[in-house]
Formats: sequence, structure tokens, C-alpha cells
Amino acid sequence: MTKDNKTFYITTPIYYPSGKLTIGNSYTTIAADTLARYKRNEGYDVFFLTGTDEHGLKIEQKAEAKNMEPQEYVDMMAADIKKLWKTLEISNDKFIRTTDDYHVKAVQKIVEKLIAQGDIYLGEYTGWYSVDDEEYFTESQLAEVFRDKDGNVTGGKAPSGHEVTLVKEPSYFFKMSKYADRLLKYYEDNPTFIEPEIRKNEMINNFIKPGLEDLAVSRTSFKWGVPIPSDPKHVVYVWVDALLNYITALGYMSDDDSLFKKFWPANVQFVGKEIVRFHTIYWPIILMALGIDLPKQVFGHGWLLMKDGKMSKSKGNVVYPEMLVNRYGLDSLRYYLMRAMPFGNDGVFTPEDYIDKINYDLANDLGNLLNRTISMINKYDDGKIISVADMTDLDKDLEQSYADTLTDYRDHMDKFEFPEALASVWAFISRANKYIDETKPWILAKDDSKKAELQSVLGHLAESLRLIALLISPVMTQSPIKIFAQLGLDYDNDKSLEFGDTVVGKTVTSDPEPIFPRLDAKEEVEYIKGKMAEEQAKNGSGKLSKSAQAKAKAQKQEEDEYPKEISFDDFAKVKMVVTEILDVKRAANADKLLQFTLDDGTGVDRQILSSMYEFYPNFKELIGKKVVACINLKPRKIRGEWSNGMLLSTEMGDDVKLVIVDNSHKNGAILG
Repeated sequence: MTKDNKTFYITTPIYYPSGKLTIGNSYTTIAADTLARYKRNEGYDVFFLTGTDEHGLKIEQKAEAKNMEPQEYVDMMAADIKKLWKTLEISNDKFIRTTDDYHVKAVQKIVEKLIAQGDIYLGEYTGWYSVDDEEYFTESQLAEVFRDKDGNVTGGKAPSGHEVTLVKEPSYFFKMSKYADRLLKYYEDNPTFIEPEIRKNEMINNFIKPGLEDLAVSRTSFKWGVPIPSDPKHVVYVWVDALLNYITALGYMSDDDSLFKKFWPANVQFVGKEIVRFHTIYWPIILMALGIDLPKQVFGHGWLLMKDGKMSKSKGNVVYPEMLVNRYGLDSLRYYLMRAMPFGNDGVFTPEDYIDKINYDLANDLGNLLNRTISMINKYDDGKIISVADMTDLDKDLEQSYADTLTDYRDHMDKFEFPEALASVWAFISRANKYIDETKPWILAKDDSKKAELQSVLGHLAESLRLIALLISPVMTQSPIKIFAQLGLDYDNDKSLEFGDTVVGKTVTSDPEPIFPRLDAKEEVEYIKGKMAEEQAKNGSGKLSKSAQAKAKAQKQEEDEYPKEISFDDFAKVKMVVTEILDVKRAANADKLLQFTLDDGTGVDRQILSSMYEFYPNFKELIGKKVVACINLKPRKIRGEWSNGMLLSTEMGDDVKLVIVDNSHKNGAILG
């Protein structure tokens, strides 16, 4: 085997310990863990890294608010995150903290090297800084700008909605512009470096093409960070400090860099879409300056949203993983996040969907198959698995169905398409349940001449369950062990993914228990909603303001007719904004519909379906264009997909054109 197919290095972002982690935070780590477990099953030597990003002004302020020293505060928070990962059975090989001594020393060596070779220079920074985001912004990058009566800028809000303050201090700068052309060339030569593709388009159009500015990489206004040895009043910008963890964890710039030599470059780095810029612009440029290979891929996944938008404590719409695990078990959470979330795009959590996934997918489909199989083996063969012989065409068809499933499953898992991989397994589960109805074991049991055929049917079902357990094991860590135990199998020493006869001669449990008891849907939905309401109350977010109540009421009212003339007040209700087309594709089961993914400036991708295919048959050319959308229309479902708004177009006879504006307009700019 070559090095490339022998080792596999995967990383999560390291988490900022400024508060308790939600299921949204847990999603990335469970996804990375799923991939790590799958690669181990496939025979790879895997190194899986996660950790905490512990420096910066925000941490200093959080600690001060709790009357704690920063180190004491991050020690407490890191312990909580490690405890959570243990609860979620995350199989990381290392947990790095940016306060670890070896990391601090390596960061200092790296920064001094970059200063010595002229990539970092001393200057003065003047600009806007968001403490909550630990990020610098130019005035043009702000989502909202505050001015005094004379028109002077006094502040503003970052795209995240957090307020910024003016920072003016000496700073070291990294010469980003020096590497811009080389970075673009790397994008061209390595088309899968940034996935999904819409993230790459964002980086090129929004940051690189307008011109990369040199990046301020140090601060002097606070102390909680890594000091630069040659100029210790400066601490390294928290993002530079954080990004370097991916190589310092492997021993880069240490006395033992054997792990670095073995595993770098990373095969894939999973990050949330809000930090793709740091990982696909700043990070590769730093590596280029150091003369180090770039990671093979950075995958920027979407957000786990609630019905009212992104999960956040300020909104009070958070769901914590511990609550779901304590109530419903770990595997239901891991399954839900990997099945319900389209990995490259945003997904929406609802209590109803969560309970439905448990009742239908886990209890009905998988649980029922296991229970029926164990019960029939006990009833018809005294608990013994006798045979997996190919007695009929139905037996052969089941085996072929599994072979097709395994091929499909591996293809999806290798592309990080976890929902599709699980869907292929569940299709096989359905096939196995259908196989029971087709073979009718209860009829075969009445005919002694069919005894061998019956035993083969039961053996095929047991073997199918063994294989299903192995296929779901990267996602669900406990259920496969329970399935093996009920089948009388040894989970630790039976990992073959080939359809075979290792189940023959085993004795199933005489007392099977449902691995996923069916839930009272109404009761459990109310339970989850109640827990969410408790969090809202804790955060003071449970009550809408009068203006918000009025707005909600107005949105529920529907016009009975569309009048020929409207008042200015009616027109003012329509919210039209500039949006950027991040991606566009043909909508499923609809000849004329195009499915647009749009950036409307909120940070949450917006999906709109529009009957534009006949006017834009080369629709991929629209990617990167800025169009106008009405965004406060009531969402509607079209051919199974939600459309959240309407794209504006012009019509003159048969000539239909989208309203396209030039790229100088900011995403989210309101038409008025």
C-alpha cells in the first residue's frame, strides 16, 4: 500500500470555549467521527484531531466576568467539552488545546520564522474589530454602519450581527497579497480542494477578486494570547494561533515530528461554512509561506438551523445534546444528525422530525427487522442459526441487493454524503423486511419438506442484520453491539463486510428486547419543546417584543385578493434585497424549475425555486451573479422542495430575464 491509501488524517475546527456547546456544534464532530470510524473499518491508519481554541480577548473578558483567571476558565470549559465528546463517544486520537505548552512554543517558532523571511512585517492597524467573532473587518465588509449627525462612522455590525469597535494599535501584518495569484492557481489545479463548490465561488468572488488585504496578525490591547518572543508586547492573532493547531498537534516544529511526516497533509478538514474563509484563504497562504503541502480538501458544511433561523443562545432556541442523549439514547442523536442533515447545506431541526426518525426509521424499520428475525429463529429452530444456503432466487436476490448496497454505501461515504449512505442502508433494511413477506417463513414452517428452505431464509435474515450492523457502525456506536449480542455474535472479531455464513451455528438470545422502543410522538415532542422553553427562559428570550409580536401577526395575515392599486404602506411591506447566486441546479421531477441557493447577507443560505430553465438552459453561468429577490413571501413547497421567496424578473413578450445587478451591490442590500 502507498502512503496515500494507508493513512487518513481528519480534523474538526477547534471549538471556542466561550459557552456550552449545542447539537449544532456537536454536528461537525459527529460527522468527523463517522468518517474516522468508516475509514478505520476500511483498513486505514486514521488520525482524528479535535480540540479547543482558548486564546483571545473574548476569553479574557469571559474569565473576568466570572472572577476567574483566563487559564482557570479555559481549563473548566475544556473539561466540559471533553466530557461531552466522551458522552457522544467521539473516537478522536488527540485533543489539542491552544494553551498546551508544545503548541505555544511551536506557534512562536513559526511566527518568528515568517517575520525573519519577510512574510510578516510591523505596521499599524486601524479598523473595526468584533470581539464575539474575533475577526477584523473593513468598513465595506460591515453589514450595518453607524454614523453620527455629521456622517462620521462611529461603529457598526459585523455580518454575524455582533457589534464592532474601532481598533487602532501597532500590529504585525502578513503579506497576503503576495500569495493571492498562487492561491488562485492552486484552486484551479485542485478543483476539489474546497467543497462544496459554492464555498469556492464565495471565496473567489467575495475575497480574492476584490483584492486580498494584508492581514493583521497580532494585538497589543490585551494579553491573553501567545506572545511573540522578539516583541512580547504583541500576542498572536487568535485565528493564526488556532489554524496552526492542525500541524502542531502532529509535532511540527517540535523535537518529534514523526506524526507530521506520517499523516500530513490532512485528507480532509471539516469546518462550518462561517469559517471557510479562514481555512481556504489564510490557512493555505500560511502553509505556502512555510513551504508545507496544503490539505487535500477543506469541506465547509452548512448549519443546523431551527425554524426561526440559526441556533443561538441570544434567541433562546438552543438544543443541547445531553438532553437528547439522556432521554432517547446516543444512537438516535448520532443517526438523526447524519441522516437528516444534507452535509453540504443547511438543515432544520424540529422536535417532530426527531421523534419521527426514531419511530419510523429506528423502531419500525430496523428494530422490527431484528425483533421479527430473532423471534422466528427462536420459534422455528430453537434459537439456532442453521444455514445460509442459496435455496431460491429470492435468496440470491437478497444477496445481490446487499452487494449493490455496499457499493452504493462506500461511494457515498467516500464523498461524505452521510444521509445518502444511510438511505442506501435503509433501502436494504426495507428489502430485508420485504424478503420476510416474500418468503413467508410461517408458511414454510408448516411443511417439513421446506425445512431446509426455512433455515436458509432465517440464516439470510441473520446475516443481513450482521451486515447492517457493520454498515451503520460508523454512525451508531451502540446499536451494532446490541444487534450482534442478540444474534449471538462476537462484535470485536467479526468485521467482514462480505455476505457469508459466519452466523451459522450461533445461538440467538432467547429474550430479545427492542433496541428502539416506539415513542409516544405527542408526548415526546412536547417534552423537547418544554426543554427548549426552559432554555429560552434562562436566556430571557422566551417573550417576543411588542414589535416582534406585531410583525408575526402581520405575517400570518393573507390578502384575499390582489388589488389593482396599492398604497405606499402596502408596497413598504415587500422586502426586496440583493442576493448572490451561490449554486443553481435543475429541480428534481420538474422540467422547468431551477433550484437556486442564494446568499442574502444573513449568513444563512436561502433556497428559491423559479421556472427559469427554458430561459437559462446554461444555468451554471448564473453562479456568482447578483439578482434581486423578494424574501418575505410566505414559504411554499414546490415538488417536494421549499421555496423561500421569489426572484424578480422582467418580461417582454417571450423574453424573460432575471433582474441582475452589478457586483458592487452588497448581498442583503435592500431595494427601496
